[in-house]
Amino acid sequence: MASDTSALAVQSRERAHSRAARRLRRAGFVPGVLYGGGEDPIAFQVEARVLRQTLAHSGAVIEVSVDGAKATPAVLKDQQRHPVRGETTHVDLIRVRLDQPIQAVVSLEFTGVDDSPGIKKGGVFEQLAREVTIEALPTSIPESIEIDASGLDIGDTVTLAAAQLPQGVTLMDELDVDAAVLSAPRLQAEEEEEIERETGVVGEEAEAGEGEGEGGE
Repeated sequence: MASDTSALAVQSRERAHSRAARRLRRAGFVPGVLYGGGEDPIAFQVEARVLRQTLAHSGAVIEVSVDGAKATPAVLKDQQRHPVRGETTHVDLIRVRLDQPIQAVVSLEFTGVDDSPGIKKGGVFEQLAREVTIEALPTSIPESIEIDASGLDIGDTVTLAAAQLPQGVTLMDELDVDAAVLSAPRLQAEEEEEIERETGVVGEEAEAGEGEGEGGE
């Protein structure tokens, strides 16, 4: 659970065009915006190194202080990354009240995959859902939601209904959404398809032969 908070000191900035934002990034800063909570949005800048460390060690809640003012609780709403280097290029933080639930997107993780009967038979595990939307108090948002896949056999599909939700956490997605499937080995599937095709050809030839016989009588 994200029961701990992290402090983040930022400096306010003027809303600027993309050229100014690029200069900020070259200087080692990340631009961002703090909004929500019935207050005006605040554009800010923060050292990339400091932001990286804060996000790596924070739970859901970040105590944001702008220009040394009293900190306000916020959560990460959006994080834009460079498409090649992967570094953070912009962040959106939204103010929250710690006594009111919020919705958040968290990762979906599967446990026990390697121990499942299907994997031991050579099956292929395919994760269909990577993230889920949950609702909880800001201090109760987990880093991820888990699904136990240790009982899956070849041909089995698991839905979001199998998600293991911590107390106080509500899943907002439809429960019947397929989350993962454990399929037969690719070679086996191809062999079965080939047998089906050959069986179909044999059947067609047999039907054709019967038709010729009938025509010759």
